[in-house]
Amino acid sequence: MAEVKPEEMVHHPPMDQLQGFEYCIDSNPSWGLCHLISSLKRLARVVQTLLFVTGIKTLLQTLFGTRLPIVIGGSYAYVVPVLSIIHDRSLTQIADGHTRFLQTMRAIQGALIVSSSIQIILGYSQLWAICSRFFSPLGMVPVVSLVGLGLFERGFPVIGSCVEIGLPMLILFVALSQYLKHVHVRHVPIMERFSMLVCIALVWVYAHILTASGAYKHTALVTQISCQTDRSNLISSALWISIPYPLQWGAPTFNADHAFGMMAAVMVSLIESTGAFKAAARLASATPPPAYVLSRGIGWQGIGTLLDGLFGTGTGSTVSIENVGLLGSTRIGSRRVIQISAGFMIFFSILGKFGALFASIPFTIFAAIYCVMFGIIAAVGLSFLQFTNMNSMRNLFIVGVSLFLGLSIPEYFSRYMTSSRSGPAHTKAEWFNNYINTIFASPPTVALIIAVLLDNTLDVRDAAKDRGMSWWARFRTYRGDSRNEEFYTLPFNLNRFFPPS
Repeated sequence: MAEVKPEEMVHHPPMDQLQGFEYCIDSNPSWGLCHLISSLKRLARVVQTLLFVTGIKTLLQTLFGTRLPIVIGGSYAYVVPVLSIIHDRSLTQIADGHTRFLQTMRAIQGALIVSSSIQIILGYSQLWAICSRFFSPLGMVPVVSLVGLGLFERGFPVIGSCVEIGLPMLILFVALSQYLKHVHVRHVPIMERFSMLVCIALVWVYAHILTASGAYKHTALVTQISCQTDRSNLISSALWISIPYPLQWGAPTFNADHAFGMMAAVMVSLIESTGAFKAAARLASATPPPAYVLSRGIGWQGIGTLLDGLFGTGTGSTVSIENVGLLGSTRIGSRRVIQISAGFMIFFSILGKFGALFASIPFTIFAAIYCVMFGIIAAVGLSFLQFTNMNSMRNLFIVGVSLFLGLSIPEYFSRYMTSSRSGPAHTKAEWFNNYINTIFASPPTVALIIAVLLDNTLDVRDAAKDRGMSWWARFRTYRGDSRNEEFYTLPFNLNRFFPPS
């Protein structure tokens, strides 16, 4: 066998900033509709409120928070405490359905308002910045990866509920965004930038044809929910103009059990957002956010959760994972695009018919997109391995165990809750049950607990370079790298009044 010459060996040196992006974080493209589409959810008035508040939260985060190109939307982390409130005995005893809905929304609002203080305090006091000093590139690998991989149940399992719509969407999206990405119209890579819009429009029309032709009239209810467009007459029932406003469901009600349970979801969303911040910085061709910026972003996310409670979105705030993945798919990492999208969100949320039109899109279509977007996020997490020594058995152990348990433990909690309708923690203290069941049902949270614990206790003395800390060191402080000021400085010269600590 011929010996390979040193000059013929391929080397891929670690890169602080991901290359190959047509627009990076400071670029100013003049459009941003793609990110609007992937943020839309389902129910008419609640969707309008969620979309309206999402636009406000996104503007605040991109202007004054981390300043990364991210959308701040709802989070699956809030499912457990919200369901607990819905099934509260004091609420289920209300006979009238509309009254029960209003009382439930008010209870959720009160819990969100109280629990938002956790992120506000941790963020603006810089306590989360202090905590982040224990994070290394090695410890962040499983966290960022499981931000994407941990949502695998929202991918192909959902496509399987309506294969005739989900599978064509997945194949078409991969084909247009990857195989046809070099197709240019007037020197614009039209397919790479707008492949998601094109795919959603085509498959949506196809799904509407199936619905209008009566293809699902005699199918099971689950199939109808997964496949039909406008199955609840959302478009016809929506108002032309409807402006969401604070306390639209009434005055919030406050309950200690509800608030303590919701605090667990706030902690989970904080950890998930931390991983998403790291991924978004990489996909925006920016340097890793310094601890000060990370903490500032968490503080503004807390403000976002407070707005959720005041307006009544029914969920709390976190970074929209699918939109972070979209940065990689389109290679557009500009914060200006996200800010334009936020403006569209606010505008279209006021037009009830338009919001309902998008809300009628079958969720199966989004699930096909998630298969690509969440996969990109997982790959970004794995890319942090380039800064570590993966010839170290210590590092292999930490990454392997935290990845496996980060998937295995939440899967156990999920199956337990599916079979028995209650989590493994089922004591008489409902708030404690919600806390434990919410924390350990989140893959990134479990991965963070395990990875950070092992990384900071196992053979630490001689492992700094193997963990990637020598590379990470200059990005841990705001002035540690000259590029930080370019990416993360506040607008309107606000750094004079709020100097980085």
